[in-house]
Amino acid sequence: MAAFVPGLAFAAAIGSGLMAGLFFVFSVCVMRALSRLPAEQGIAAMNAINVAIQNPLFLVAFMGTAILGLVLIVAAFIMGERGSYLLAAGGLAYLVGTFLVTVIFNVPLNDALAAARGEAAAALWQQRYLTDWVRWNHVRTIASIGALALFVLGLARS
Repeated sequence: MAAFVPGLAFAAAIGSGLMAGLFFVFSVCVMRALSRLPAEQGIAAMNAINVAIQNPLFLVAFMGTAILGLVLIVAAFIMGERGSYLLAAGGLAYLVGTFLVTVIFNVPLNDALAAARGEAAAALWQQRYLTDWVRWNHVRTIASIGALALFVLGLARS
C-alpha cells in the first residue's frame, strides 16, 4: 500500500484543488452575480447550473476525491509513517468540510429550490439560498483549500 500513497495523495490534491476552485468561484462571483438578477432569473440560472453540474467529470472529481481521502485516512493508520497523518487530516477535511457539507446542507437546498414555485421559490431564494447555501459554500471552499494544503504538505513529508 505504501507504494501507492504518493500517487493517491497527488490525485487527492488535484481533486481537492479542483473543488476548491469551483467553490471559490461560486463564493466570490457566481452567487453575487445571480443575487443581482430578479429572483426568478437567479433561480432559473441556479437550477440550470445544478442540473448541468451533475456530469461524469464533476462526479469523478467530487466523489473520487472523497474516496481518495478515505483511503488516505485508512493508509495513515495502517502505515503510521511521517507525513501520513497530514494526508489523513487532508482526507478528513475533505470528507467532512466538503463532501458531507455538500450532502447535508447544499444539496437539500438545491432540491428545495428546484421543487419550489412562485412566491415560495422567491422567498426561499432570498431568505435561505442566498444566505445559507452561500455560507455553506464558503465552508466547502475553505475545507477544500485546507485539504489541498494538507495533501501537499503530507506528500512533501512522505
